[in-house]
Amino acid sequence: MEDGNVNVIYEDNHIIVVEKPRNILVQADNTKDLDLLTMVKQYLKVKYNKPGNVYLGLVHRLDRPVGGIMVLAKTSKAAGRITEAIKNHEFKKTYLAVLCGKLEGAGILEDYLKKIEKENRTVVDAAGKYAKLEYEVIDYQDNKTLVKINLITGRSHQIRVQFASRYLPLWGDQKYNDKAIPGEQIALWATEIEFVHPVTKEILKFSLKPKNEYPWNLFKGEC
Repeated sequence: MEDGNVNVIYEDNHIIVVEKPRNILVQADNTKDLDLLTMVKQYLKVKYNKPGNVYLGLVHRLDRPVGGIMVLAKTSKAAGRITEAIKNHEFKKTYLAVLCGKLEGAGILEDYLKKIEKENRTVVDAAGKYAKLEYEVIDYQDNKTLVKINLITGRSHQIRVQFASRYLPLWGDQKYNDKAIPGEQIALWATEIEFVHPVTKEILKFSLKPKNEYPWNLFKGEC
């Protein structure tokens, strides 16, 4: 991705599914750093020899340090329909995360989260917005727990905050894990999306595994 290449997992006339690398912005901000939206637009412009601006609808996001699978809309109609599906909880997003500490079984986390804009930080606060996720423990190795997460709501930093508030911060999380070593990559990966195609109405499911590196490679055969 750094050299301009885009890992395209699926593409048709209405949507494009790609890998968002870690530490790449989804959308341009005032840092002027490389962003996914601009890169995919450039990919489409070159591939189809399109003059002028290329439409590309952003329908969901990932935090900058988080990598994984994303879908983008190639038409406004597709963007509107996918956005509506997300609003109605008909768009399934599954993540893998490595927690520092031991967690067992499966369960549901429910909180109210409030974003502090000036600090780009989210906290558990009764005055915040409702947040819910489901988790299932996949494996436990070296005092680290691999969990699969079904994200029900999509609040800012939700997964990171909900687990950190239970003293199970994500490995390498520079914002919510006080013991993270500078330079470590957060162990949070968008591994799967499932949704109804906005035009054909076919049920689509795409998955992408994290790279075979620490701490993911602690859990052999699971990532």
